[in-house]
Amino acid sequence: MIHNKKVVVVLPAYNAAKTLEATYNEIPHDIVDEIVLVDDASSDNTLEIAKKLKIDTYVHLNNKGYGGNQKTCYKEALKKGADVVVMLHPDYQYTPKLLTALASMVAVGEFDIVLASRIIGKGALKGGMPIYKYLSNRFLTLAENILINQKLSEYHTGYRAFSREVLEKLPIEENADDFVFDNEILVQAVYFGFRIGEISCPTKYFEEASSINFKRSVVYGIGVLTTALKYFFQKIGLAKFAIFDEKGRHLVIE
Repeated sequence: MIHNKKVVVVLPAYNAAKTLEATYNEIPHDIVDEIVLVDDASSDNTLEIAKKLKIDTYVHLNNKGYGGNQKTCYKEALKKGADVVVMLHPDYQYTPKLLTALASMVAVGEFDIVLASRIIGKGALKGGMPIYKYLSNRFLTLAENILINQKLSEYHTGYRAFSREVLEKLPIEENADDFVFDNEILVQAVYFGFRIGEISCPTKYFEEASSINFKRSVVYGIGVLTTALKYFFQKIGLAKFAIFDEKGRHLVIE
């Protein structure tokens, strides 16, 4: 707990057996109230590792995709009364040691969302980010910053903290179930006026770390540009889209 705010860490997992324990062991458990793992129909022994670590685990019998996994993560975190939710990939690509900083910036009320940026500083390429991913990251970020009038260093990190209010007020169920979900939720946050902060975060690229291939990266890039264009056209009044409709489908907390 930080500043009397309940902190819940969510781990969207898919075939994370080789890296889950290392990720879990680096989480600063002194400030984290609960940890939730959602297994998206993994084919390895992710569930056995999670059980061994006594992590509160939820299972998708059928693969729902990266975005679909996150939707379940956030629902379960909100059910547990989370004030701050930190989404951390269990593939050990991002260091859990920065979790305290991310959660604190939301808990004290300075930001509604905080991103762990791989681009601030020189850690991305040094950490092994493929050059084509680095260049596409830079291009997509520039295009989005222009289209939605922001100055973020990147929109594509998988390590981020949210306030409860963000997860309750955004029409998250309107978002895609694939990788572009990460981008849509940030563009939604900008549209609805939430404050986004960033910290610098080193990253590690290695064989066991999850990563989308070139073809899926292209599909993701098209989705990113499409989302930014939707924002732009909605803002100037030329179109309306469900992801920016305050009456759109929200997470249902039963």
